[in-house]
Amino acid sequence: MTPRSVGAIIIAALLLMGCNPDTGNTNMPPPFPLTRDAMGVFCGMNLTEHPGPKGQIITASRIDPFWFTSVRDTVAFTLMPDQPRDIRAIYVSDMARATSWEDPGATNWIDARKAFFVIESRKQGGMGSAEAVPFSNRTAADGFAADNGGRVVTLAEIPGAYVLGGDTASGAAEHDRSDVRLN
Repeated sequence: MTPRSVGAIIIAALLLMGCNPDTGNTNMPPPFPLTRDAMGVFCGMNLTEHPGPKGQIITASRIDPFWFTSVRDTVAFTLMPDQPRDIRAIYVSDMARATSWEDPGATNWIDARKAFFVIESRKQGGMGSAEAVPFSNRTAADGFAADNGGRVVTLAEIPGAYVLGGDTASGAAEHDRSDVRLN
């Protein structure tokens, strides 16, 4: 094969992929595995050096995800008006499949819109603050809440004040995350 024919094959394959309705922007990109290179957006610290569940947000404008040392920070990012709005996917650690609190896992991600979160528990997140602990199933979330206190909610039900702190009068607490638009 000549370099020209290889190039023609690659171009044809790319064009055919463009015709496939399953390759459009409507599909969520898969989560990235957690590696030692993942640094928290807000703290600038290595995620693997902190216990508890993590988060990642994939946007259309970046090749790599925004990483978060806590799920609370992940949710807060979606409420802040100065952060990117071209969100394609929000993934959080599935603590139902985690080895332990200290090792939440590198590949056990769940779509945040499908997770059950335990808020107001005794467990603290990666930066030592209140956490929204995600689970892929309600039974695991209920069990965690029974053992650690707290209550089970969906992403849309997490109060803005819980993740942002401070006064709810800012209006951020009323922000609806049930319709986080994924581009």
